[in-house]
Amino acid sequence: MIFLVAALLVLGVLVGAAAYLPLPVTLVLGTLILLWLAVFTVRERRRRTRSRAGHLAEKGA
Repeated sequence: MIFLVAALLVLGVLVGAAAYLPLPVTLVLGTLILLWLAVFTVRERRRRTRSRAGHLAEKGA
């Protein structure tokens, strides 16, 4: 519960800061964050797929 409150507090601070930035700067930063999250997602899926394939090979499935 405390984690949720802290996350909402940080979100509020970031949204408030974005309100004072010019629109093009906000869009560029938002795009960079989106790309960062996309790269993270792809890396995690590849890692999980590889670990599952190795795990299944060990069991002989």
